[in-house]
Amino acid sequence: MNRDASARYIFHEGEHALIIDRRGRRYLALLRSGAKFESHLGAFEHENLIGAEAGSWMTTNRGHVLLAVKPTMADFALEMPRIATVGYPKDLGAILVYGDIFPGARILEAGCGSGAVTMALLRAIGEHGALISYDVRQDMIDRTRENVSAMLADTSNLTLKLGDVYEGFEERELDRVVLDLPEPWLVVPHASEGLVPGGIFVSFSPTILQVHELVRTLRAARAFEMMETMEVLQRPWNVSTRSVRPEHRMVAHTGFITVARRCSPRPTSNVSARD
Repeated sequence: MNRDASARYIFHEGEHALIIDRRGRRYLALLRSGAKFESHLGAFEHENLIGAEAGSWMTTNRGHVLLAVKPTMADFALEMPRIATVGYPKDLGAILVYGDIFPGARILEAGCGSGAVTMALLRAIGEHGALISYDVRQDMIDRTRENVSAMLADTSNLTLKLGDVYEGFEERELDRVVLDLPEPWLVVPHASEGLVPGGIFVSFSPTILQVHELVRTLRAARAFEMMETMEVLQRPWNVSTRSVRPEHRMVAHTGFITVARRCSPRPTSNVSARD
């Protein structure tokens, strides 16, 4: 393994570490020289972890052994500081796959919240893609910038904008439009102008009434086809030596994901519906 590759698996000052106790409780710690990790199980010096390999074990001053790993994007999305509701990994995965987010894509996002969807999109589009993310609140934009920068080393292809996409946006030739807004149907006319032919519209909505209004508007616009709405449910399982059973709690409803494709208007047909 070369030196640059091995450095990725070492804890460095200024990076986050995910600390896990024997009961599976998780703590996100930003590593700083001279700082301490402290919990009800005791404490240890950050300096003891800086320079160690990911997957190392730390012993607190009370004798408890804790596991330290580098957080994945899913870990960080659940544990990171936030203002808005967390974007769950199960939904992030569906947005990336059903939205067909690809390397080099040019994407407009609106409603960046605390940055979970933003960082997922940014990592998926790679260094040759471009992500323009809107929000109407400066505190949301500031939180997104901090969270994304903490997870991803290079954010040069991210543009954060304070603005209301309900009133429109200047970007054109967009491959994807990804929304997490209370009234996504108000963006449909602007998305139809901004998306490339065949481009994909993606919206996350917490209630089915929002979905109903959105799909109605997409159909009425005559610029979108292949509308599809889904809900992702996640049921963990407990696998031990003597039993295999589903967990008592699951990550159930969080929201609905609606996708649609930008198409030219359907031609008028004289063929009857029976045909």
